[in-house]
Amino acid sequence: MSTARGARARARIEVTAAIKDEARRQLAAEGAARLSLRAVARELGMVSSALYRYFPSRDDLLTALIIDAYDSLGEAAEAAHAEAGTLAPARRWVAVCEAVRTWALAHPHEYALIYGSPVPGYSAPDTTIPAASRVALLLIGIVRDAHRQRGVARPPLPAELAPEARRMAADHAADLPPEVVAALVASWAQLYGLVGFELFGHFNKVVEEREVFFRHAAAQLAHNVGLVFP
Repeated sequence: MSTARGARARARIEVTAAIKDEARRQLAAEGAARLSLRAVARELGMVSSALYRYFPSRDDLLTALIIDAYDSLGEAAEAAHAEAGTLAPARRWVAVCEAVRTWALAHPHEYALIYGSPVPGYSAPDTTIPAASRVALLLIGIVRDAHRQRGVARPPLPAELAPEARRMAADHAADLPPEVVAALVASWAQLYGLVGFELFGHFNKVVEEREVFFRHAAAQLAHNVGLVFP
């Protein structure tokens, strides 16, 4: 009986992977807004009712693809951070940012799914939050290391932003100065803006040496959050 259950479990894993692979192919060809469970089933030679046993709705399939994309990006960023080892926090920050860019260039359709235009009619559930938070938590950890060691250069904070900065710090990194947390949130958003501009063609005829430009921009983001290069 246990052997039969094991075989069924392996078969389910294989079919689930095939469904996701076909869905990713459709994302690349048609975009997330046109993803269809019926079309996926048809391409796999399945009846729709069989596919619904794996993903009850299009939104369930989208959620699975989104979590996979966030996890893949997070794994790439974490691997780059581990490889950076004992480098100074500013160097590790740049390494993580470069890993985000490298992953996005290698997975443009998955990047568009998680950081592109919202899919009409879809609202991501809370189950996507842990995977979506991996890169942000890594960047926070780098700044936290610097703060605990030699400290960080506190960026200027307008008085009118101070209450919101204190709220963000309390919610996301209570052990960091509020002005640093505000700068972190801004730099996190700017990182994905830089990647998105390159990926979606907005740097065409503007930036030619994009790798060098991105590395410089990532270092500037590190400076903005108070990290100091040795």
